[in-house]
Amino acid sequence: MGIVSQDALNQLQALIDQVEEPLQKTFQNVHQGHVTETLIRFLKAREWNASKAHKMLIDSLNWRVQNEIDKILSKPIIPQDLYRGLRDSQLIGLSGYSREGLPVFAIGVGLSTFDKASVHYYVQSHIQINEYRDRVILPSASKKHGRPITTCVKVLDMTGLKLSALNQIKLLTIISSIDDLNYPEKTNTYYIVNAPYIFSGCWKVVKPLLQERTRKKVQVLQGCGRDELLKIMDYACLPHFCKKEGSGSSKHSGSGSENCYSLDHPFHQELYNYIKEQSRMNEDRKPIKHGSFHVEFPEPSADDGEIAKTIESEIHKFENSHGNVIDG
Repeated sequence: MGIVSQDALNQLQALIDQVEEPLQKTFQNVHQGHVTETLIRFLKAREWNASKAHKMLIDSLNWRVQNEIDKILSKPIIPQDLYRGLRDSQLIGLSGYSREGLPVFAIGVGLSTFDKASVHYYVQSHIQINEYRDRVILPSASKKHGRPITTCVKVLDMTGLKLSALNQIKLLTIISSIDDLNYPEKTNTYYIVNAPYIFSGCWKVVKPLLQERTRKKVQVLQGCGRDELLKIMDYACLPHFCKKEGSGSSKHSGSGSENCYSLDHPFHQELYNYIKEQSRMNEDRKPIKHGSFHVEFPEPSADDGEIAKTIESEIHKFENSHGNVIDG
């Protein structure tokens, strides 16, 4: 870190030291013993402006307290059939770890349908995975490697991406906003694989809208990205859709233990059982209720709506110029 960065870190540390309960308690769940790395993440998200980073962090801590985020890992999504429906329509999983020890999360952007439950269940599920990553997976990886591991790698599978995906722009914007405001700088690199023609139309519009630090994290790989990804992880840790060139990435491909999206995959089994156990140990011993755990989230802004319209317009142009064949 340069002098300016160190000064900003010292300023933010001094401000956070003044924070009292209950914000200090929830902050412990955020930093997991790695205070400096956490402060740096919020500083990066606010261009090293200590005052703005302080406001962002305090707003995030208040959001956690008001929405009882610290308890979300004791709030199971039941019944199991509903949870299985979420896993079949919100495709995400942990395929393994990079050689540096970073968790590798696979996300099925193109084939996620988000059509099996209300938005609140998808938001709850997303936050639970974030919290499990930050409070269980990353601390375990840090302990194993003897150094702080506070970020992950994401492999975004674009197989099946269609114009109709824009129907989910509101939900995706909500999830993205939650991450931007409360889990900043948690992703080291975004690898985009299996990108169809339509992706170049999307990327042409989206890329200029991203902040430079985010753009630098995105790498669009050739085909399924296997050869490039093998430079940073072993074959066994590749997401199932990257293991065989040209195989596509059907969400049903491979057995449950191989398909990292599946509820039957070890990651999702461990997560599901962890939440059940936390629920069982919950001190208030209240009966588990059906229904989603409602979390307040930012409604997409007018700017987001305009961005969606711009993307849609550009994709239509791109689609027309390619003979209307890419949405089939």
